[in-house]
Amino acid sequence: MQNYPLLSLINSPDDLRLLSKEQLPQVCHELREYLLESVSQTSGHLASGLGTVELTVALHYVFKTPFDQLIWDVGHQAYPHKILTGRRDQMSTIRQKNGLHPFPWREESEFDVLSVGHSSTSISAGLGIAVAAQKENAGRKTICVIGDGAITAGMAFEAMNHAGALHTDMLVILNDNEMSISENVGALNNHLARIFSGSLYSSFRDSSKKILSNVPPIKNFMKKTEEHMKGVISPISTLFEELGFNYIGPIDGHNIEDLIATLNNMSSLKGPQFLHIRTKKGKGYAPAEKDPIGFHGVPKFDPHIGQLPKTNAKPTYSKIFGDWLCEMAEQDPKLIGITPAMREGSGMVEFSNRFPDRYFDVAIAEQHAVTFAAGLAIGGYKPVVAIYSTFLQRAYDQLIHDVAIQNLPVLFAIDRAGVVGADGQTHQGAFDISFMRCIPNLIIMTPSDENECRNMLYTGYKCGKPAAVRYPRGNARGSRIEPLTKLEIGKSRLIRQGEKIAILNFGTLLEEALCVAENLNATLVDMRFVKPLDTEMVARLAQSHELLVSLEENAIQGGAGSAVAETLNKRQQNVKLLQLGLPDCFIPQGTQQEILAELQLDKQGIEMQISKFLNNS
Repeated sequence: MQNYPLLSLINSPDDLRLLSKEQLPQVCHELREYLLESVSQTSGHLASGLGTVELTVALHYVFKTPFDQLIWDVGHQAYPHKILTGRRDQMSTIRQKNGLHPFPWREESEFDVLSVGHSSTSISAGLGIAVAAQKENAGRKTICVIGDGAITAGMAFEAMNHAGALHTDMLVILNDNEMSISENVGALNNHLARIFSGSLYSSFRDSSKKILSNVPPIKNFMKKTEEHMKGVISPISTLFEELGFNYIGPIDGHNIEDLIATLNNMSSLKGPQFLHIRTKKGKGYAPAEKDPIGFHGVPKFDPHIGQLPKTNAKPTYSKIFGDWLCEMAEQDPKLIGITPAMREGSGMVEFSNRFPDRYFDVAIAEQHAVTFAAGLAIGGYKPVVAIYSTFLQRAYDQLIHDVAIQNLPVLFAIDRAGVVGADGQTHQGAFDISFMRCIPNLIIMTPSDENECRNMLYTGYKCGKPAAVRYPRGNARGSRIEPLTKLEIGKSRLIRQGEKIAILNFGTLLEEALCVAENLNATLVDMRFVKPLDTEMVARLAQSHELLVSLEENAIQGGAGSAVAETLNKRQQNVKLLQLGLPDCFIPQGTQQEILAELQLDKQGIEMQISKFLNNS
């Protein structure tokens, strides 16, 4: 830490608050350099944290955290927060097995008020926390920091609408990193923001409301004058004012002096406050400023070179999907591609460039994405919703009511299904089979490799019903791409004929299952479809084998193995069944290989579980 003379002294925000304001720019410089150094050595989220350095320092300097409760929304922003709150020396373990959690996590620190991973939850939780503090008369402040992307979600506006009605004391800070909302108009903004947040303006505003409350025309005139003054600076302010918030900003989120002055002023204001700051994603590191999307989440890299290492030659499943989407779009002008703000992650960059009039990024609004797709299907188009497994959870009601009940031809390309890895509990795709399998009209497919994935996407697209194809994060096998073939719905394929033991594989653990089947001379079937399940194949295997083993990267409860158990029970077939999958717990971070090995879902683990079951039965 010799290169960080001030940062090395900060083991908690109490230490930060002992420094003078004049020392804070140097703290920000050291914090930014340390963040770059640590993340480049470990991998993780970089650009977002680089953009929140000054804000993080200012918040912990002004507010008495953890007594005052600071709630981060999109957790990518919170790396500087972790560094300043006693976890500086553990940053080398972030996102690693048994290391620091990738997002704010309540079990990890008293400074992490809300565990987060998905976005747009901060204002709702913050309002509950603020109401609780008010009921206790605790005198603590509640501050919510929400990223610009997260503000697009309906939940954020639902919470603001409620907060404005309750008139509870809380501060919402919008970190707008030049990706939405309004243009920054410079120093005048900062000057007027300080005026608007100051005691003179605030007391005049509050007093005038009290004095003129019984004179509606004058009161309305004062309100319109105030709105006009703010509208000159930022037209968006009227929206937040109408929701019941006192809007301040936008101000420069990299000016530590202005941030501290504004936060100090706003800390004494009553009722819901909204501070709009402008920041630059990737601030202070030129490659990240130039390419904030590419440097959002990074592998290990050399920051002196400023380039990220080239990825594995084998294509990812996301790319397999993206290539298929372009191929189908060339054939069918009715195809529409939809993503809730995950264009890059879902492999849709090429599609968005080649077919811009058929590409829709609906922002972080998963519920809207699904019902928007339903409307397109009603209108005669063929929507494909590319969505991560854990993000589809947020649109469950829409999946049922707006798509499945109406039996609309919407295809769900479900990325990051199964074990995801370093992003931890909030991002593991553990539940989608379980929560989809009970929905009528929905076809569910689990590809075992890239060609199966392409064929299942093609089958789902052509079937004229709601359909879902779930595939994992990471690289496919690198097999030669074959022409598209429409699969017979609900039919499995026999991979290997053996004796006594039959392994029923659902998904991309097929390669591991084949090794186990050869070692145990077991039958191996790639089941392909979770729904409709190939019940005839299950029945035949039950008649000719002593043990059936279901294998999936999904929660065992309610998963594909449960479908097999239901079939056996319905037919009253007496055969032993071993269900292998994800256990009944939230799976923490680690590499995919580490987690699969720990859960005994790698080759050795699968064989060990089968052998142990046989020995105990």
